[in-house]
Amino acid sequence: MNSDKLVVGVVGAGAMGSGIAQVAAAAGHHVILGDANVNTFTRAHASIARALARDVDKGRLDEAGAEAALGRIADADDLSRGYQAFAECGVVIEAVVEDLAVKRTLFAGLERVVASECILATNTSSLSIAAIGGGCKRAERVLGIHFFNPAPVMPLVEIVPGVATSPAQLDVARALVDSWNKKTVIASDTPGFIVNRIARPFYSESLRQLEEGIADAATIDWAMRDIGGFRMGPFELMDFIGNDVNFAVTSSVFEAFFHDSRYRPALTQRRLVEAGRLGRKSGRGYYDYGEGAVQPEPTRDAAVGQAVVDRTLAMLVNSAVDAVHMRVASPADIETAMMKGVNYPRGLLAWGDEIGASVILERLESLSEEYREERYRPSPLLRRHVREGLKLSAHTQ
Repeated sequence: MNSDKLVVGVVGAGAMGSGIAQVAAAAGHHVILGDANVNTFTRAHASIARALARDVDKGRLDEAGAEAALGRIADADDLSRGYQAFAECGVVIEAVVEDLAVKRTLFAGLERVVASECILATNTSSLSIAAIGGGCKRAERVLGIHFFNPAPVMPLVEIVPGVATSPAQLDVARALVDSWNKKTVIASDTPGFIVNRIARPFYSESLRQLEEGIADAATIDWAMRDIGGFRMGPFELMDFIGNDVNFAVTSSVFEAFFHDSRYRPALTQRRLVEAGRLGRKSGRGYYDYGEGAVQPEPTRDAAVGQAVVDRTLAMLVNSAVDAVHMRVASPADIETAMMKGVNYPRGLLAWGDEIGASVILERLESLSEEYREERYRPSPLLRRHVREGLKLSAHTQ
């Protein structure tokens, strides 16, 4: 596949799809962008134009480059008539609604018009690649290319082969995305892939501590930022992402893991979603974003804050170690994914070494003894590392 002349198709012109189209166009590709809603392309094109103008203002791109990139994005027109507009594409990336039936139907339709060597990629964050590819006659060319929002800004892309994906197609896809100045990691086709699997305790354990009354949302956010060093606290981040989106991903991972209690969603978040308190986009979530709203002050109690951080970090480190144990990805890719995909201040395996694997194990065993819940079970690999005196990050180099 000649990447210089490759035409890239993007189906779904929402925030993610338009962002992916911008990335590909900025890298020099002609892009065919389409959406089931014929009016969405116009909005997406205008949004991309504004984003490129900001890049010019910030000196990241000159005006000629911005105009050229925008000119490389073409409208696929009315997709209700079929997908013929994507016939010349060497790769098509879908970024439509997170619905398995919709994605399978889309890929089956694309397969009828694209060339035999065209890669069909999904930007899904939680659905099975194998299940999506299962609706195709040639599932070996189906894989995941999972960008993070906003796609032009976030450096990480998870490349996810399904059980039927051809190794050759995987190599081509990774090389292509690498050429777009993205940092790629290879993830196995397991629920949540790397980031959305490992990061669950950042939200769920914070919600659990809120529900228990250990600290309020503002105090937990303060602790995770000022003591833990995270860029955003869990509650402000959930409000930023959208509580509906975060709850949907958590629910999807929980169901895909056959209701493993480690991934159980929180009732508090469900109630906020039911009440329409979705976060910034609805004007209210854990915090009030209305005009003139006064945000609550945290209780800056160092002991409480440190306890919040210690408990959440123990769960996060254990989650990362267990991902290594279950071969979700290589240790090095896991460290990269968490730093580049969700901006963690350091890799969780190295962080666990800094704290001490035995300390992490002791915290988990204490929680397990107190609650008698499976959610706090230490990974067998964590126990093994403590027993054998091995570093958690020993294999990341």
